[in-house]
Amino acid sequence: MQDLLFDFISKYISLTEDEKQAIVSLDIFRSVKKGTTLLKEGQKSKDSYFVLKGCIRVYYIRDGEEKTTAFYTEMDALTPHCVINRAPSDYFISCVEDSILLVSNADMGVEINSKFPKFEIMCGMLSEELLVKQQIEFDEFKTSSPEQRYLNLLQNRPDLIQRVPQHQLASFLGIKPQSLSRLRARILEKKS
Repeated sequence: MQDLLFDFISKYISLTEDEKQAIVSLDIFRSVKKGTTLLKEGQKSKDSYFVLKGCIRVYYIRDGEEKTTAFYTEMDALTPHCVINRAPSDYFISCVEDSILLVSNADMGVEINSKFPKFEIMCGMLSEELLVKQQIEFDEFKTSSPEQRYLNLLQNRPDLIQRVPQHQLASFLGIKPQSLSRLRARILEKKS
């Protein structure tokens, strides 16, 4: 798993053996079982996550119903809002699959950045990429129909179709599970 991480990092910066050992020594690798809740609504946390393997999701509970807003899969990073604003979380984060995560916090970041300043540069680059990606996804969601959202998902993240339970996928698309079934049938009918 370390090699996966180091391959990812090498897209942004080169690492010396000392830097690799410093990362490994932080003891940040966690194996987490499917169904594990990493963060609950109302809970405070200092943890940020980086998915090496698996899938985690963010969801709210509104009027007793789960509303999925995001899925994070391999090589995706997530810092919950509550970490930044030091307030209780507004949402839940849970594992959709057995996952291998890097779990870090700001204190670790300060320690690594002070020893190896180029990590701060990489984190800045990752933050910019993430911000742009989220803005594009938000804009696409707000300006598209459910069918367009589903087709976009098929094109950009087809793995989610197989990995994620249908009720969670429907929630992510902003529709009911029955509507997702009808939508799929309509799309299949158009293709034939």
